[in-house]
Amino acid sequence: MSTEARPERASARLSPRTIVLYAIGSLGTGGYATLPGLVLTYFLTDNLGVAALAAGLIVTAAKIWDVLIDPLIGAASDRQLARTGSRRGFMVTGALALPLFFALTFAVPPSWGPVAGAISVLLAFLATATAFSLFQVPYVALPAELTGSYDERTRLLGWRVVVLTAAILLFGAGGPALRNAGDDPVIGYLLMGIASGLVIGIGMLIAARTADVAARRTAAIPATAAAPSTWRDQYMSGFRALGRSQPFRALLGTFVLQALATGTMLAGAQYVATWVLRSEDAVTFVFVALVGPALLATPGWTIIARRIGKERAFGIASVVFTVAAASLVFAVWAPGAWIYASVAVAGIAYAGLQSLPMAMLPDVISHDERRSGPGQAGTFTGIWTAGETVGFALGATAVSLTLAATGYVSTVAGATVEQPEAAITGIVLSFSILPAVLMAGSLWTLRHYRLRREDIDAAVTSDA
Repeated sequence: MSTEARPERASARLSPRTIVLYAIGSLGTGGYATLPGLVLTYFLTDNLGVAALAAGLIVTAAKIWDVLIDPLIGAASDRQLARTGSRRGFMVTGALALPLFFALTFAVPPSWGPVAGAISVLLAFLATATAFSLFQVPYVALPAELTGSYDERTRLLGWRVVVLTAAILLFGAGGPALRNAGDDPVIGYLLMGIASGLVIGIGMLIAARTADVAARRTAAIPATAAAPSTWRDQYMSGFRALGRSQPFRALLGTFVLQALATGTMLAGAQYVATWVLRSEDAVTFVFVALVGPALLATPGWTIIARRIGKERAFGIASVVFTVAAASLVFAVWAPGAWIYASVAVAGIAYAGLQSLPMAMLPDVISHDERRSGPGQAGTFTGIWTAGETVGFALGATAVSLTLAATGYVSTVAGATVEQPEAAITGIVLSFSILPAVLMAGSLWTLRHYRLRREDIDAAVTSDA
């Protein structure tokens, strides 16, 4: 990057159009992160008759694939940026491919049997995950290239999270509603997969245009910053980034633990609705309780971050979420509508947990740029996205293992079963104590994050 381009990127205020285009990409992020996490395990266990442990392994296997390919896609995105000046190509490819594979994931009928059904879902979901990573890894890299301003990054990611929380509400409530629209659950899941895949893909395609805005701002990338070409070197570049950047290690560790905590709650929500609140449709109200307050609270977290710093605001949000999640354990003894109130408090915190670390990541990337050179944002976001994937994957796995250990009874669509008390207790614990403990652990790693506003502002002044 030329020294002439850097001050422009650091000082320019982002236009409303750029913010809107970038934020719309969270339709894809929110849809992909929410709907499979919410209903895929349940689709396998309660529609295709797949055993709970096997269902968890299927979801985990697809996420392991994500972890393997994300660093490669990140390094390849850096290489594409150095070669063409834009990250747009991968983003468009992912946006066009995802709707088909997403629909196929939920197109498997129970008549195929548990084994064939499980294999078909696994293959379709692997393809879906690949398409999503092609978009998501370069998408997360863009904020570091769109602006160098500490507060502008908070503003950009704050609006992105407004759309993200709206998308979570849309898919978390609308997806199950589409599934239950008719009497035939097979058709319902297929309709849900087709409609949701199209909305996700359109949002991703619109956001891909932001890559061109970033390309105009970053100008030329030095050839020495181009990503390595071999697979081994691409993986090693990610490990080197981890090794040399202490703020990245601290932030990534915090984010992975929190992804695990929220992934556990997400995977358990449908089971809580069905077996604790005694209504499969109650999952819609759980999501409204979680995402409605988050949608309103996001601007508030942006204001708090400007006043006390992103890292301090992030810590407050983490504590609030921990307390709210822990309170849900009382549903073991007294299930009822009060659960929605605790979920709503968690939703207020969830808004901060989404926007603040994403606004801190560009600061980390810029901090590394000053020592190692620009053009490596994809390497960081490849590792970041892989870490997020690990957290959400292990969250679903943790729920599946809990269900298997407590004797959860799987079934096929249309059949009626009764769950043992131990299984219902396990559902509640995986929705409350487990995420609370994980979130509390993330506070320890957050203590080691040392970048502050003055570090970023001083760097911007120095670059100018």
